[in-house]
Amino acid sequence: EGDVELELETEPNGSGGGSDGAGGRAAEKPRKHDSGAADLERVTDYAEEKEIQSSNLETAMSVIGDRRSREQKAKQEREKELAKVTIKKEDLELIMTEMEISRAAAERSLREHMGNVVEALITLTN
Repeated sequence: EGDVELELETEPNGSGGGSDGAGGRAAEKPRKHDSGAADLERVTDYAEEKEIQSSNLETAMSVIGDRRSREQKAKQEREKELAKVTIKKEDLELIMTEMEISRAAAERSLREHMGNVVEALITLTN
């Protein structure tokens, strides 16, 4: 808003006013920039004062490790369940040819749908 007021005041003065307007705008920019830098300094000073305690880090790492191991165990159990599902060779070939996907992808889809070819095809088309 201050820039607009300077331009309005300097335009009627002619060429001398135009150079003053540019000088006025240049003088304001560093002040605005400095206030932004001061704000940035306050933010970074606050962040620098905080330290991560090693005990908190160790606790976080153990929680992450436990979660990963549980997810891995659940994934292995799911794979075992899917391996038990029987699928027909004809259904597998049908999905492979119709959907133009790899044997592994077709087999996975069939096993996830408990061998139901219609459900597997519907899921693959969506």
